[in-house]
This record gives sequence, C-alpha cells and structure tokens, in this order.
Amino acid sequence: MIKMTQAFQKVAAIRGMNDLLPGASARWEQFEEIVRGWLRGYGYRNVRTPVLEHTRLFARGIGEVTDIVEKEMYTFTDALNGESLTMRPEMTAGIVRASIEHNLLYDRPQRVYSIGPVFRHERPQRGRYRQFHQIDVEALGFAGPDVDAELIVMLARLWKLLGLKDVRLELNSLGQPAERAAHRAALIQHLEKHRDILDEDGQRRMYSNPLRVLDTKNPAMQEMADSAPRLFDFLGEESRAHFDGVCQRLTDAGIEYRLNPRLVRGLDYYNLTVFEWVTDRLGSQGTVCGGGRYDGLVELLGGKTAPAVGFAIGMERLLDLWEQSVEIAAPAECDVYIVHQGEDAQRLAARVGEDLRDAGLSVIVHAGSAGFKSQFKRADASGARVAVILGADEVASQTASVKFLRAEEQGEAAQQQVPLAKLADALNNKG
Repeated sequence: MIKMTQAFQKVAAIRGMNDLLPGASARWEQFEEIVRGWLRGYGYRNVRTPVLEHTRLFARGIGEVTDIVEKEMYTFTDALNGESLTMRPEMTAGIVRASIEHNLLYDRPQRVYSIGPVFRHERPQRGRYRQFHQIDVEALGFAGPDVDAELIVMLARLWKLLGLKDVRLELNSLGQPAERAAHRAALIQHLEKHRDILDEDGQRRMYSNPLRVLDTKNPAMQEMADSAPRLFDFLGEESRAHFDGVCQRLTDAGIEYRLNPRLVRGLDYYNLTVFEWVTDRLGSQGTVCGGGRYDGLVELLGGKTAPAVGFAIGMERLLDLWEQSVEIAAPAECDVYIVHQGEDAQRLAARVGEDLRDAGLSVIVHAGSAGFKSQFKRADASGARVAVILGADEVASQTASVKFLRAEEQGEAAQQQVPLAKLADALNNKG
C-alpha cells in the first residue's frame, strides 16, 4: 500500500467559472422555461453545436483584429493531431458552420436558437465571467428589414414577460461593404490627424480595424471619437431604405429607440442593422443583448451566399436584472413529501411514491428513519404543498393521512384520511 505523505491541496473552481448550486440552478430552470416558450412562440427551433471548434473558424468569422480573437479566446493545440482548437467565445460562427456543413438552408430559411456556455479570458467582474452563458438566436436565409424588426420586437416581448422596465434600445446601420470602405478611408484620415491622442489599441487598429477605434472606453479619446466621420452619413439609398424599413416597423410596434452612430458591435461580420438593448442597473456591464445582420458570414465561412440576422443575450446579466425587477419565489423541490414511521410504512412509502409519480406528481420519500417532527420539518423546507403520512395505522387500513402544508390550501380539512387507491386522484384534484 502506498502511504500518502502529503496533504491533498484543496481544489476550488477556476476564477471566473462559477458553480450553480440547487437554489440558483432552480431559478435558471424557471428562466429557461420562460425563454424556451417565448422562442417557440416565434417558431425558433433548437440547435446544439460543440463547445470546441477549430480556431480558424473564429479567426475568420469574428475577425482577427478583434478583442475576442486577439486577447480573450481559450485556445490550445490538440496533442493528438497538432490542430489549434478553441473553446467557443460566441455561438454564431459555430451555428453558421453547422448550417453549411449540414446544408441546412438547402430548401428553406431557418429560425434557430441555442442556449449554453461560452468562454472568454476576461477579468471577472459583475456580469462578466470567463465561463458565461448565452441565448443565441439566428434567422438564417432572411433578407428583409421585417425580420430585423421582428427580432427586436420579440426581445421587447421577452422583457415584458420577465417584468423588466429599465431596458432601452440603441440602433445603428453599418451599411454595406462599399459604404464601409468609403467611411473607412475617411475615418483613417480623421485618426491620422489625432494620432497623438490614440492609445496603444487605437494606434494598432488605426489601419487594420479603424471602426473599432470608435468603440473605445478611453475617456481621453471620447471627444475625438464623437467628432469622427459617421458611417451613417456614407449609407447609400438601399442601405438607408433597409434601415428606414426597420425603424418604421419598430414605430408600428410602439418600440422606442435611440440612434447611436457609434454602435459598431465587437464582431467584424455585421452589416446593415446593428442593435443593443442596454440598462443602467448592471453597473459598467450595461449591455443585456446585442445583435444585428451579417449577410456576408455564410459565404465568408465557405457556404453559398445567404443573408442572416441574429442576436445573443448574456444569461447571467439578464438573470441579474430579472432578480432585481421582480420577486422570484424559490421553486419547490417536489409536490408531495412522504413521511413514514416503522419499517412496514417505509416500504409502503416507496411503493406509494412510485404510484404518485406515475400520476404525474413529483415526490420525495423521506430517506432513512427519523421522528415525525424531524420529517415534517424537512417536508416544510422542501416547499412541497402536501405531506403524505404513513404509519402503522395507515399500513393496516391501506390509507394515507394527507396534510396540506401551504396556508393557501389549508381549510377546514387541512388533514384528511384518503384510501391509497384514491390518493393520486385526491392530490391531483386539489389546488
């Protein structure tokens, strides 16, 4: 036998990658149920793509001169074959890759969504983690402003479902490639005139990705960024018509918005409509949801030319906002908690529990043996609305004592005797 001579060092979660314990996880399940119902209401279907993808997918799809690709990706070399792999920092590129690989757009456009973890190597703070979760929604193969507007309108519906009031919409258009090229040339000239105030990132991106320089958070560069040529002023007739179509449909839906000419998003694949829903209630991490149109991405990643538009929601930020906005009751662990006394009652409790589950009820049978007082304390803590009591008398008479634990269900007959053969019907009919 090998003798352990050194104490095992305690292992904790990686910084910025958080555990979800049962109480918090139950709130996530509540939230996800709302989200999935909302998405079904607009005809979106679920897709699930791998967490790991080839690094080149993100370098090409997101853009090599972006913060995500340059600084934030978790990338490693596969020891088996030497390939560079990356844990997904966002979902759109993977979903587009899957749609190309499986010919998803062969016969019709697709409305799809995915929910899951993404990974970015950032400094952890409120609303910004190294493993976080996104709701990613993509409308693939749709070209018109009606679908851009539909995505924004459906988001407004989600905020209403969640009881959120302090979320506002910012909107911009990035135009088409030729318009962006003309703006890019004018912007570089502007940046060259202000070279002396550009920080290190600004100097480095002045020629490779000048549009991203305007997205700076550096206070010393704000005046320069505010006075820069606006991409919106370079839009041609078709781009303006598309943007006007989006705005008109938002007005039709009664949705207020603010034109933000500096809104460019952090990914290179966007064109035409871009938008963000923002709030002041989450500190510096105020963006709850962002998205836009990316008509060139499918072709860029090797597919046939196809329009597309979508958005991503940071789940941790939205849950934070939801919990601030409404009182969320902790979900019960079960519908029914079975307490018992004696070996025969314990064996009967196991069979009764299975019968009740067959009837669609969620049931916890108290494990082990303990006094009724201790078991009732545990039953109350579980959040169950009903305690089913089995003892020697109940075993003999093949009945159960039923006690309703919640005040709203307690009446004159707060506790009653029910034949076991009728127990499931009695519990399902109550409430």
